[in-house]
Amino acid sequence: MGLLCDGEKLSFQESQKHAEHIRRQGIKQFINIYNLNKDRIDRCFKWGDEIEYVIVRFDHNNQKVRLSLRSKQILDVMDVREEKEGANRRVLWRPEYGEFQIEATPGQPYGYNNELNGENSMNNLFNNVENNMRERRLDIKALLYEHEALLCLTHHPRIGCEDTTVPFTKADPLNSASKSIFISDAHICDANQRFLVLERYSVERIGHKVIINIPVFKDTKTADPFIETFNDKESNRAAKVDYIYMDAAFFGRTCSCLQVTMQATDMYEAFTLYDQLAPLTPIMMALGAATPIFRGYLTDRDGRWDVIDWSNDDRTAEERGEKPLKHNKFRIHKSRYSPINTYLCESNAAYNDSPIVYNKEYYNEMISAGVPSPLAQHMAYLFIRDPCVIS
Repeated sequence: MGLLCDGEKLSFQESQKHAEHIRRQGIKQFINIYNLNKDRIDRCFKWGDEIEYVIVRFDHNNQKVRLSLRSKQILDVMDVREEKEGANRRVLWRPEYGEFQIEATPGQPYGYNNELNGENSMNNLFNNVENNMRERRLDIKALLYEHEALLCLTHHPRIGCEDTTVPFTKADPLNSASKSIFISDAHICDANQRFLVLERYSVERIGHKVIINIPVFKDTKTADPFIETFNDKESNRAAKVDYIYMDAAFFGRTCSCLQVTMQATDMYEAFTLYDQLAPLTPIMMALGAATPIFRGYLTDRDGRWDVIDWSNDDRTAEERGEKPLKHNKFRIHKSRYSPINTYLCESNAAYNDSPIVYNKEYYNEMISAGVPSPLAQHMAYLFIRDPCVIS
């Protein structure tokens, strides 16, 4: 999860008034940061992991496992502990998108002690990881209720079905941020306004509910054709035959995973890491496939990527190419959450042969400031989009 800031969040309509100003200032800020850090060389490579956990409660009598909506309650206790421990804290606990999720990271990046001690041993970078992960589970174990458990589960298979949470929640499509017929605002973490604002932003920007359709797995007992009928006309129009339908960004944004953040010793090492990780990601995604069920149905996919991609697709009809450009500037070919377009190392520039849409004005501004062309193009592509949440 990105940086969470306190403060009142602007609505979508208010945000639109400031979007262009924020983009322009963002490019200027990037140029300043680039010039400050382009020659920087740190002593040690640092990295850290983020694990998104799911809190569940077992109902053994009825043979049900429900999502426990208690992350804020647990985080309130963890925040007090963290304040007391100060810089010596071993683990950081942070909110995630779902009220049943919680995120944990090491208190300091791995490699931090190497820097303090003047060492640069790879052994020291790795030998604390397992112990730190074990400490996280011990940390939270005392705060869990009886029959509760902390799971590394990519996606609870019955999210969107009835009676899947403790306490019980019911969808409220007329009043909720997502307008979903499957989930309510109570599913979304309220430790920070950002999450509900993001859910509402997606609906307001595209002008309708989020549309996610993932193919159902066809077995001998599967209805053929597989057709779902809903009480909501918008959902009936959006749902596809032989697909499992979901109608909120929540379905993708509450998928959990293990993430790794790296801080290279210099900018060129960072470029190399970025480029080398790109061809590895499809392999890692196949190895880590663990999400074959959505809304209680077995799907014809086994990964979470497509659902997250569609969940974060806030392009308007103009940006999708369904209507001529009038209110928007660019035809955008991908969701926000999608594969990379280009490599960053200048030595790999020959592979950047796919046409992409980017803001040429911002690109030229960065080139004039001395930013390398691959990096300038990458940033100019990112800045064709509107900012999501403004405080």
